[in-house]
Order: sequence, then structure tokens, then C-alpha cells
Amino acid sequence: MPERRSTGRERRGYADRRVKTRELRQRFLIVCEGGKTEPRYFESFHLNRRVVPVDIRGLGADPLRLVRKAEQVRTDEEYTEEYDQVWVVFDCDDFAAGDINRAVQHAQQSGIRVACSNQAFELWYLLHFNYHDTAVPRRDYIEKLGALLGHPYTKNSATIYRELEGRQSAAIANARRLLAQYDPPNPAADDPSTTVHLLVEQLNRFLV
Repeated sequence: MPERRSTGRERRGYADRRVKTRELRQRFLIVCEGGKTEPRYFESFHLNRRVVPVDIRGLGADPLRLVRKAEQVRTDEEYTEEYDQVWVVFDCDDFAAGDINRAVQHAQQSGIRVACSNQAFELWYLLHFNYHDTAVPRRDYIEKLGALLGHPYTKNSATIYRELEGRQSAAIANARRLLAQYDPPNPAADDPSTTVHLLVEQLNRFLV
């Protein structure tokens, strides 16, 4: 029987499978300013943690310290596997513009991605319901969310991901639209703005 030759299509298929396998084995490090609100939200994503490990840390630290901590963890000899994606998550309302800009610049230089919100992380939640491009104080976010959810919103909620999950595609579209109006973007000055959707889109690639 003549030897069967492999075709270019078969070789490409094998390569595609290799690429897909590599993409599915992503290791995330997410370092958050908030100690509970953001970590609980990201911990709620339906991921196969054996295939896509996600190391989430809530530090209660300023943006630059978050970036430096992310750098430290990424290079710590205690961890035998490299992180494929490293993110810092923080709000802009409690920090000076110079501090925020230094943190963002340092992150970019270090290959660390930034998911920041001006003023607060809850803006991302609001965008699940409506497009918002008017600056309001953080306390107004809480009141608006309570009205939209139909019950008082509490920080550190363990159920907020599940409550909003069905509206997430609208939130991503609203966040993209909001970010597009800033050219070039300046997180310290762009109020309201958020880049949380960029991290959400990455995690969504690995939902089960």
C-alpha cells in the first residue's frame, strides 16, 4: 500500500490545534485595589481553573504599589509557572492625577495591563443597564445601582456577577463606546471612563 502523504490542510489543522491548546492554557494574575468588591466579581467567572488558573489578589493599595506588587509576584521564584496575562485593577477617584499617570506608564513599560475606572468600579456595573457619559460622584453610582437592581446595592456583593451576567454584552458595548470618546485616553482625567471591559473580554475567552 503506498505511503499516505499528509496534506497541507492536515498540517494546518495540527498547527491550529496546537495554537488552540496553547491559548486555552492561560495563567492570569489580577491584582486589585479593592480588598473584596473586585476580587469577588472576578472570582465569579465560570472558568476551568485547572486549565486557566486565575490568581486574584485584593491589596487595598494605591495604583503604583499595585503595579509594583504585580511585578514582584510575576518574578517571585516561589511560582514555577509564568503568568500569561498580568492585570492591575483600580479606581481613579481617590488618587492624584500624577500618581495615576505614573502607575499607568509604569505598567505599560512592564507589560502589565490596566483595568481602571474613573470614578469607581461600580461604573462598570451601571453600564450593564445604560450608557453613561456624564460625570457623577461615586455615591450616586450606589443609588443608581440600587434603583436598577431593584434592591439596595452593597459593596463586596457575592451575587453581583450572577445578577448582571445576562446584560454583560451591553456593558461591553457601552464601555467601548465610552472609551472611544476619549482620544487619546487619559484615565486620570476621563470622567467617567473604564477599561474593565478589556479584562472581562479576556476572561470571557475561557468561559466553560
